[in-house]
Amino acid sequence: MGFRALRVINDDRVAPGRGFGSHSHRDMEIISYVLEGALAHKDSIGTNGVLRRGDVQGMSAGTGVVHSEFNGSTTEPVHFLQVWIIPDERGIAPRYDQKTFADADKHGRLRQVASPDSADGSLRINADARVYAGMFDAGQKSDLPLDAGRHAWVQVAAGRVRVNGQELDTGDGVAISDERHLNIEGINQGEILVFDLA
Repeated sequence: MGFRALRVINDDRVAPGRGFGSHSHRDMEIISYVLEGALAHKDSIGTNGVLRRGDVQGMSAGTGVVHSEFNGSTTEPVHFLQVWIIPDERGIAPRYDQKTFADADKHGRLRQVASPDSADGSLRINADARVYAGMFDAGQKSDLPLDAGRHAWVQVAAGRVRVNGQELDTGDGVAISDERHLNIEGINQGEILVFDLA
């Protein structure tokens, strides 16, 4: 909890028929990344939809938003990561966006899913952060350059990977500073999120 602008990563599992009732946020960039199941979302700015595997949700809470998440299934659980990033600008109008990034687009590579400038078709967020998602089978590799003065956080959502020579398992996270590259290598069906941070 709390590395650079990355405030928190919640690794949430929601049982069938359960969820998070209406609650409010202000001045926070909230990204939800669904790993399995279907998560129903409803908020005070008129959004009403369902997030499934491969869907990424971006919400700028800004001046304030009330939202809820619910697992409408009677049999299937939901597993998702919810990420909070401190915004660059406070007091903006609340905003919601949702995009699907297929597994094939993340397989063996890092696919940008959120950025301040919507680069590569990613969700736009109000923060100096770039978020990548990747899926790596054993032996698959990817390299992410980091500009001078940048930092990174790698979160392992599933499986096992090696990051700059360090082995990481499901649920592990690692903070990286004073490096110019991230070398990612799959060990056993790894799925990760990478945050490039100021």
